Amino acid sequence: MEEKSGKCIVIGAGDLTLGNIAVGEEDFVIAVDGGLGYCGVLEVEPDLLIGDFDSVSEEEEKAVRLLEQDIPDRVIRLAREKDDTDMLAALKEGLARGYRQFHIYAGTGGRFDHTLANIQCLLYLKKRDAVGYLIDGTGMMLVICGEAVHFRKNLEGTLSLFSLGEKANGVTISGMKYELENAVLTNDFPIGISNEFIGEEAMISVEEGELVCMISYAQE
Repeated sequence: MEEKSGKCIVIGAGDLTLGNIAVGEEDFVIAVDGGLGYCGVLEVEPDLLIGDFDSVSEEEEKAVRLLEQDIPDRVIRLAREKDDTDMLAALKEGLARGYRQFHIYAGTGGRFDHTLANIQCLLYLKKRDAVGYLIDGTGMMLVICGEAVHFRKNLEGTLSLFSLGEKANGVTISGMKYELENAVLTNDFPIGISNEFIGEEAMISVEEGELVCMISYAQE
């Protein structure tokens, strides 16, 4: 499958804390189950609906069934009992279509288990040469694996790092209030929380292991 130049925008059924999102001409929008209801709020037309649709309204279910009849290629109805979450199934579909950058909205909040599952989905993407961002109105999350990530100057807010595995080795932070060099972060001690951007170009790197990077924007 040829890699697509656009991004795959995935709208979940968690908490929506944004009033609008930017959709480019080459982007592909997937509404995941109850995320269909948010598409109307965001004034976004989904290219694909996917899910078991157990969290949609009666009116939305009727709309899904009509679309299944008229344009069946735009609906993937999943079984209610399955191994993959609806979100993971949506990401697999995006990967199969050649997308390697994923922006996930309404993927946090709501049930704690769904939020944690979606963080694991970021690692799933990373291990398949893709990158995913969980985005809301207050910040975003991404996973860093054996790489360096740079942040532009003049950012305001905080950044927190958590080890997904037992430990992450060779963690370096520069250009932030609290710097580290070749440190080890473990999953049983939250030392990486609430670092601060200071207006400089910042960098985070990890030599071995996986980090969850959570960015919270400064609130006016």
